[in-house]
Amino acid sequence: MEQLMINAGNAYPVLIGKGALSESNRVIKELQPAVSSILILIDEQVYELHKEYIDLHIPYNALYILPSGEKAKSFAIYEKAMGAALEAGLDRHSLIVACGGGATGDLAGFTAATYMRGIRYIQIPTTILAHDSAVGGKTAINHPLGKNMTGCFHQPSAVIYDSLFLDTLPLREVRSGFAEVIKHALIADQEFLSEIMNEVTDLNNLDGSFLQYALKKGIQIKGNIVSQDEREQNIRAYLNFGHTYGHAVEAWSGFGDKLHGESVMIGMIYALLLSEKKSGLDLDIDQFIQWVTSIGYEIQTEAPFEELLNLIKKDKKNLNSRIRFVLLKAVGEPVLENIDPSELEDIHFLLKQKGEIQ
Repeated sequence: MEQLMINAGNAYPVLIGKGALSESNRVIKELQPAVSSILILIDEQVYELHKEYIDLHIPYNALYILPSGEKAKSFAIYEKAMGAALEAGLDRHSLIVACGGGATGDLAGFTAATYMRGIRYIQIPTTILAHDSAVGGKTAINHPLGKNMTGCFHQPSAVIYDSLFLDTLPLREVRSGFAEVIKHALIADQEFLSEIMNEVTDLNNLDGSFLQYALKKGIQIKGNIVSQDEREQNIRAYLNFGHTYGHAVEAWSGFGDKLHGESVMIGMIYALLLSEKKSGLDLDIDQFIQWVTSIGYEIQTEAPFEELLNLIKKDKKNLNSRIRFVLLKAVGEPVLENIDPSELEDIHFLLKQKGEIQ
């Protein structure tokens, strides 16, 4: 097991490795002021698969089961989670524990952020995708017109990332989560990207030690950016590479028909093609596309451009009614660019052509 520190808000630890959950009682006891009570908000599939393991290691007083995936991030489920906190009698020294994937963490974090105007919470991510979302303090729920449009920044008190949970992930969830690992490499580290492309040829048989190395590296990349820009006033937006078009695809698909990472991968290919045109990116994009499709990713959407454009116009990075995209000047050199809608349409159809070739 390894420990990293995230320097955002009050610095907090990230424990990562097999058996990390065994440290949860110690981590909770070290919180000050002392924790008065604990509510777990947990993904229904995680609870079904890991109930005994969780009961053994987390000293909770109350538990509320959430629907899996993006279904958890609705106003209706938020209201129920808030009700569970009230029924459990949580006070300002209480703790919420988020146990599940990225959607569970977002919903539980937002509940903690708004209950009594903010109480503490701990993230226990159980997916590869959540190596990204569990760190950095972004909490939110979705609106039918846009993803993550109702939320706030609220840093966790700790992140406990037990890789034993990853052993039960279905292949589609592995693929979705690994898209965020690839994103971290693209925005920060050419050498890391090369390592991933050389090492990963089959997501169904990921080497465990390499996966832990890649997850740790991704957390370090995100932690470094968040420590410089906690509330996304500038460079934290780089972490949204692939998310502008990707979030539009995800929203158009109904928050669940396409998983987050599947949508982000489509968005990243789109952003790479746009970067080649606008920022002079020198990358063999066709080779990259061949690699990602060989490990099971789709690279296009059936969504009509005008419908995606309406969703893109609601993106949180936009300012003064100008559409802004995170692009790459080079791998590891992200930039924010204002983009004209006409240029977006050209890349939409170029992406479609690339997908038809595969």
